[in-house]
Amino acid sequence: MSDLDDTLPGMGTNLRAFLDMIAFSEIGPSLLRVSDNGYNVIVGSTPAKPILFTDYSEHPRQYQKAQNSDAAGRYQFMGRYWNFYKNALKLPDFGPASQDRWAIQLIKECRALDAINRGAFALAVEQCRSRWASFPAAGYGQHENSLASLQDAYTDAGGEVANG
Repeated sequence: MSDLDDTLPGMGTNLRAFLDMIAFSEIGPSLLRVSDNGYNVIVGSTPAKPILFTDYSEHPRQYQKAQNSDAAGRYQFMGRYWNFYKNALKLPDFGPASQDRWAIQLIKECRALDAINRGAFALAVEQCRSRWASFPAAGYGQHENSLASLQDAYTDAGGEVANG
């Protein structure tokens, strides 16, 4: 669990679980355990060889040639978007609370917040697939997780799926 309780009081259980599911999808449970719950992970990390950063003042922008990416953090944000979201959301740093707020902003941009809140899990994942390459049918040519595995992670984190 992130520090959302302190920074975003009143957030629903489903949104918290959806954020945990994104981290599960992007980082994986083993890497989440050997890092700061994913908040300090650089793309290309593995549980056996984690690439972690310690300075949360800015997005680390550590380019990894093998992945052709500088994605970082719990939700694997690209460095090229950092300045825009830092300014737009008035983020003080790239710390956990800022990463959580940025992820929620992306969910809002995908118009998936309502689906998440009412438990329309599959629809919410579909609506957000343009933002997270590990989601089913994201189309980025990277490993994509199955909807079933993501739903398991979501419900394990306390999220509820609506019937029907």
